[in-house]
Amino acid sequence: QVLVAESGGGLVQPGGSLRLSCLAYGTILSISDMGWYRQVPGKQRELVAAKTSSGTTNYADSVKGRFTVSRDNAQNTIYLQMNNLKPEDTAVYYCNVRGLRTILPRDFDSWGQGIQVTVSS
Repeated sequence: QVLVAESGGGLVQPGGSLRLSCLAYGTILSISDMGWYRQVPGKQRELVAAKTSSGTTNYADSVKGRFTVSRDNAQNTIYLQMNNLKPEDTAVYYCNVRGLRTILPRDFDSWGQGIQVTVSS
């Protein structure tokens, strides 16, 4: 198995900051893509920010200029620095990791269990 552990969520006031961390572990040979998604009740899950192994970064338009995603490939970790948080950022945030395993089947696409981020005064 390849498992994903998320941390760093919580309650913050508008304008505040949080940093989310995501660690992938298990039968990992290599990781290609790592990213953060979020979901609120009644809406579909959406991409927040992601990084490919080549360094390409993708951000949702709603978070550009406020959020920064980074990777530590040696530690199989991805971070999401969230600044100037807004109430509309409130959601459950999920980490997604894709890559190759050391055992068959080679391909994996793993999700964390999700962590709550609440932005409120």
